[in-house]
Amino acid sequence: MKDEATAVEAAAALSAAEEAIGKMEFQRMLSGPYDRNGALVSINSGAGGTDAQDWAEMLVRMYSRWAERKGYKLEELDRQPGDEAGIKSATIGVEGEWAYGWLRAEAGVHRLVRISPFDANARRQTAFASVFVYPDIDETIKIEIDEKDLRIDKMRSGGAGGQHVNKTESAVRVTHLPTGIAVHSDGERSQHKNLSTAMRILRSKLFELEEKKREEKMGSIHAQKKAIEWGSQIRSYVLAPYRLVTDHRTGVKVGNVDVVLDGDLDQYMVAMLLELAGDPSAAAKAVTKPDDDDL
Repeated sequence: MKDEATAVEAAAALSAAEEAIGKMEFQRMLSGPYDRNGALVSINSGAGGTDAQDWAEMLVRMYSRWAERKGYKLEELDRQPGDEAGIKSATIGVEGEWAYGWLRAEAGVHRLVRISPFDANARRQTAFASVFVYPDIDETIKIEIDEKDLRIDKMRSGGAGGQHVNKTESAVRVTHLPTGIAVHSDGERSQHKNLSTAMRILRSKLFELEEKKREEKMGSIHAQKKAIEWGSQIRSYVLAPYRLVTDHRTGVKVGNVDVVLDGDLDQYMVAMLLELAGDPSAAAKAVTKPDDDDL
């Protein structure tokens, strides 16, 4: 009986130690000043034509599923439909504590390799899409925007949404003239609400721009915005001739592509966040080898 009690105590101590280590690792990963904030995720199709636009929509679904797994609230703020399929771009809001902290690990170019469903000859196609992530700035953070620096264009909404959307000029594009940053919103029937949403996105983008300028002066910036094309990807999702998702920054590999595309992204995020936190040895432990059947 004494041995059993000792074993129970040891198991409890081990569990407590693992929990404490987990908390320390979490604090190390998500220690940025805005990591607790919600996030705005902007996804844009790149090289690859219709396949790229379809791929951009697949990424929207992937991050939506990830957010659902985390219990975050999701809101589609803007959506520009593709010419034949998919989307040209979309912006989604992810509301919940630590959403930005997690998602900032996903910023960069994502590459898809598969047999194209849009090619009559069933040839393999490579497509690219970019993911930009911004902290959702609340009212406590002041971003000065002079109305004289803004150009506001009102237009008819396009794509899905019903006939009521197209009958009125509800969509809004706001351009910040000094920086050239332009944002678009057409997710609401009300022009006023779309303008409010566009300004919310603009504030976050201007905030990120100022943060990057500050970091550049300190020499600590990570360049993430690259051309959305071959050679600049942070992660490759290969569906043919084999199945494998590889993160080129950390080396994390997963052979079960379907679960990744269904939002199972935590091991990629953890490895990258640990590396950004200056712990490459811990990040290396997250690297997994694909099953032989996947190669």
